[in-house]
Amino acid sequence: MNAAPGKDRDSTQKKSTDIGDKTELQKVVARFRDGKIIKGFTRNFFANKDLFHVSPPDNPYGEGRIIRMRELKAVFFVRDFGGNPEYRERRKYTVDDSPFGRRVEITFCDGEVQVGATMGYSLERLGFFITPADPGSNNRKIFAISTAVDNVRRL
Repeated sequence: MNAAPGKDRDSTQKKSTDIGDKTELQKVVARFRDGKIIKGFTRNFFANKDLFHVSPPDNPYGEGRIIRMRELKAVFFVRDFGGNPEYRERRKYTVDDSPFGRRVEITFCDGEVQVGATMGYSLERLGFFITPADPGSNNRKIFAISTAVDNVRRL
């Protein structure tokens, strides 16, 4: 059964290529330490790898651009490339929230703050995932690069 119009913000069509690659496309926004942003699709992001590829939003199965993790601040796995500029994301948990993992507040070296839950983090690893506190966030999850994080505070 299809969701009602407007209920499902993720409009990415899922298909496989002729070469039998059945890996699901993921919408990502790669934010670099120097402020540069690249939006597109990836099929080969792995938290323990040094690089991955991002294909353009208008050609998800096209040739991907190489993204090197060491150049990044974070990778945002998003619902929609445009987001909603009017939406003000909730940066705290409510009493009724019961996220999986530890509640944390992350401050990046550029001053940006994200609040969410992580299943575990170590600043000794390349990075770690957090799931935003706000279920209405455009970000499904965020992979924060450890060397771009200034502080992690448990909530």
